[in-house]
Amino acid sequence: MSEKDQQVADDWASALAEQTIDGSVEAAPLEELKDESTPISDDERRRLDTIMDIPVTISMEVGRTKISIRNLLQLNQGSVVELDRVAGESLDVLVNGTLIAHGEVVVVNDKFGIRLTDVISQTERIKKLR
Repeated sequence: MSEKDQQVADDWASALAEQTIDGSVEAAPLEELKDESTPISDDERRRLDTIMDIPVTISMEVGRTKISIRNLLQLNQGSVVELDRVAGESLDVLVNGTLIAHGEVVVVNDKFGIRLTDVISQTERIKKLR
């Protein structure tokens, strides 16, 4: 890991520590993970490599609203648009328009980021497609 990457990782760790109530973090006891999967074949690896480089659009949605075109055209600098969410509610994380997670905004080194708080399960995502 380069020095720059290490610094970014340290900054994220500091930001996470600041957001705990007393600054302390306790490690949760975890069961050791075992790789019980069967190795993939060369053909499967080629197929997987084919889709790994497909670009997708990821977006974070703060909220939505519906307004008339008349009201839309009257918006100018300083206008306030009311959204369908309350302050503090989590953001939606969408990939190609499909909800995949919920998250909260974090700031590290004057840049915004999203901490995922809830990832939608694969079965739930498939149900929403139907």
